[in-house]
Amino acid sequence: MRFMSRRMFSAIAVAAPAIIVKVGEAAAQGGGVIDAKLQERNIVLPKPTFVPADVARIPIRWVIVQGDRAYISGHVASDPAGVIGTAEGGPYGKVGKEVSEKEAYDYARRVGLSILADLKRELGTLDRVDRWLRVFGMVNAIDGFAKQPAVVNGFSDLILDVWGPDRGTHARSAVGLAGLPFNAPVEIEAEVLIRA
Repeated sequence: MRFMSRRMFSAIAVAAPAIIVKVGEAAAQGGGVIDAKLQERNIVLPKPTFVPADVARIPIRWVIVQGDRAYISGHVASDPAGVIGTAEGGPYGKVGKEVSEKEAYDYARRVGLSILADLKRELGTLDRVDRWLRVFGMVNAIDGFAKQPAVVNGFSDLILDVWGPDRGTHARSAVGLAGLPFNAPVEIEAEVLIRA
């Protein structure tokens, strides 16, 4: 059996509290391990999704929990206040015309942030998301645009970065549509396995 040298033990003793403090800070702010990962990456979630009554009537829940699953309604990106359909929530339009592929990728990532905000509101903590199961990505694109998977990667890359390959890898479809609500370039729905 090998024993640790004093130098190795000292290095671990110094590093461990810093790691515990970082996770502890996130937990103290109502978060956990996933919140700590978001914080480390300087990722700030918007407020939970809100649609003003004068913009649209949407009589749904953004997340429904049934047993060990959470079903996530189709989301578009919101502004930092969680409001959808605002100028700050854009860009808007068709990918390949008003919106570039890169802008659409970034928008899909922001859709992911909106989804995480609503999951957190419903579940209390993102640590309850045990595994991402299924993602359906819709891209508002011009005829002939065939890079929908590259656009929806903006969402998938975010999830893989935060949850890792074991829990973040998901089944996925990425399709092109003639239009989306609010003229958004991307809409995404998903399903996750949750812990009690």
